[in-house]
Amino acid sequence: MSAKDRIREVNPEFYERYSKLEDTDEFWEFIVKPLRQSIRVNTLKAPLEVVVERLREEFELEPIPWVREGFFINVDNLAKVPEHGLGLIFGQEASSMIPPVVLDPKPGELVLDMAAAPGSKTGQIAQYMENEGCIIANDPKLSRANVLIANLNRMGVLIARVTTRDGAYFARFEKAFDRILLDAPCSSVGMIRKKWRFLEEWRLKGVIKYMNIQKRLIRAAYDALKPGGTLVYSTCTIDPLENEEVVDYLLRKTDARLEKIDLPVKTSEPVLEWEGREYSPELKKALRIHPNDNDTEAFFIAKITKPEGGE
Repeated sequence: MSAKDRIREVNPEFYERYSKLEDTDEFWEFIVKPLRQSIRVNTLKAPLEVVVERLREEFELEPIPWVREGFFINVDNLAKVPEHGLGLIFGQEASSMIPPVVLDPKPGELVLDMAAAPGSKTGQIAQYMENEGCIIANDPKLSRANVLIANLNRMGVLIARVTTRDGAYFARFEKAFDRILLDAPCSSVGMIRKKWRFLEEWRLKGVIKYMNIQKRLIRAAYDALKPGGTLVYSTCTIDPLENEEVVDYLLRKTDARLEKIDLPVKTSEPVLEWEGREYSPELKKALRIHPNDNDTEAFFIAKITKPEGGE
């Protein structure tokens, strides 16, 4: 049975909706194909070259083109690799390393990671900040925040303060943060490669629920952003309602602008019209990544800036 037929059998509504985005055999095969293991070398604990040299003694490493510290690695169980337990490397999906690269945080800045758990991107942000400055790492669920704390400790992150607020809470800190990452909760279509239940449980009403949450969070994030600051919005799903629709909503409601993202990553065309609704041509600057573009999870990333003297 082909991948397309398997998906159609498990969830016909899912197939009907996303075949409007892309309906090639390759697209459906990569939706269900198991993910390659990838790692990020944690330079907070050791120099990149030292860790890579040690790993190459035992494993095959393939550099990830868009992240200097990222590699695909041929290992079945990362938990058995000593460098993982020591926090020298961190298992992180290759496309999920893109948002912190786009955010481009600097040492000494005040950064908000609005939906931070389990903490892989927070650790990557701290790495780029060289453990100087402050990161507010937030997740509203206490159980997830505990995992976040454990991972930040293992990675040697010293500048994070973990909070358990609803992300919208941060709107009251108007124009406070230099940079904000909103890796929003989503329907996780891109993660079907990791967990089959995301396909079995997918429903359109879930997409709409997430879209409403995402709009609330992105508006709060923009309020909390300093003029001249950078907000990165990302999801691991392909639905236009959770991606282009949400960013278009922010563009219509505020003076937010989009910036082009220049990285060596293959992408699919952003959606500028969906279900009779037209989106801003500015959305062409966002990255829409389908699983078959780079053999990774699906992802959507938009780089948003607030003008100097902005709202």
